Amino acid sequence: MTSTFADLGVSAPLADALAAQGINEPFAIQALTIADALAGRDVLGKAKTGSGKTLAFGLPLLDRVEPAAPREPHGLVLVPTRELANQVREVLEPLGKTLGLTVAAFYGGIGMDPQVEALQRGLDVLIGTPGRLIDLMERGELSFAAVKVLVLDEADRMADMGFLPQVQKILHRVKGVHQTMLFSATLDRGIDRLVDRYLTDPVSHEVESKEETVDLMHHHFLLVHQMDKVKVVAAISRSVDRTLVFCRTKRGADKVVEQLMRERIKAGAIHGDLRQAARERALADFSDGKLPVLVATDVAARGIHVDGVDVVVHYDPPEDHKAYIHRSGRTARAGEMGVAVMLSLWNEENDVRVIQRRLQLDRPIVEVFSNDPRLADLANWDPTADEAVA
Repeated sequence: MTSTFADLGVSAPLADALAAQGINEPFAIQALTIADALAGRDVLGKAKTGSGKTLAFGLPLLDRVEPAAPREPHGLVLVPTRELANQVREVLEPLGKTLGLTVAAFYGGIGMDPQVEALQRGLDVLIGTPGRLIDLMERGELSFAAVKVLVLDEADRMADMGFLPQVQKILHRVKGVHQTMLFSATLDRGIDRLVDRYLTDPVSHEVESKEETVDLMHHHFLLVHQMDKVKVVAAISRSVDRTLVFCRTKRGADKVVEQLMRERIKAGAIHGDLRQAARERALADFSDGKLPVLVATDVAARGIHVDGVDVVVHYDPPEDHKAYIHRSGRTARAGEMGVAVMLSLWNEENDVRVIQRRLQLDRPIVEVFSNDPRLADLANWDPTADEAVA
């Protein structure tokens, strides 16, 4: 059984750089895909966020590209959000330096001039959101003609956000022989057509993790009252270090932040209407422990990878059971048990029960008020035991 990155064929400089960071054993998706990717095969990887996909495609990409000419990168990683672009860059940039490769992340919401200057100096690996990359291409500052390794990361989310036409516009400009790797949690919503059209004889690898993720969490389904709802979130957050709250809309996220601040809970929002600097500051403060509560929309949260999230609160019901898993998964990373809380008003109980059935979660929906002492220790509260006693 493969036990090291070197066994998979990763170059010694990269394997040593990983070891220096304390990364010695590949995650499942890495062990499955890296050898095929290093051999130049097109790769289709199916795995959830937080499963180690960045190194799964990043290590082969770095080992297979060479220094590039100005404006013509050899490695290209397409991602759906600014946050994910930065997350991928933070992983790959120091590893690229080990091989003498320059890595950068480009996205909208910030000035274009520094990005143009970086392209003119020469970039070997470019990570970016489709919109900004097309803007640079149309200005004549960026060409995809020399791309040797192309990665589509979180392709399903790009489809959800309506980016597939932009993605295809870029893929159409990638000329000549090149390798394509596509990673996605699902293969619906047009991803299958993307695979058929742009990947050549791909080798498929899947890490099945839905049941594992559900099992790695304490689940609570709480019936709350509208006027008491934010106070319940405040009560939950006071007893833990980091609480991630999901709202359906941008306006709703801002309103929850305002209401939490009135409860003397320091909170920040992250959504698409905020300036990039504000989003990055809120995420950094949340990661560093300076901001105990982060309120996010589903789209903005796609790229959030923060260790040590104690509780995920579904303030608004998720769209479906897949969204519940995806949101909740941020509190169950690297084998740690997490806590997921879904709040429900009286007219939302049916939505909750549908999600429970889809996930085969047999849990009571418990009515609570914000002064309930059980909210201070959700990890050790077993509502099924309470129900049995009752």
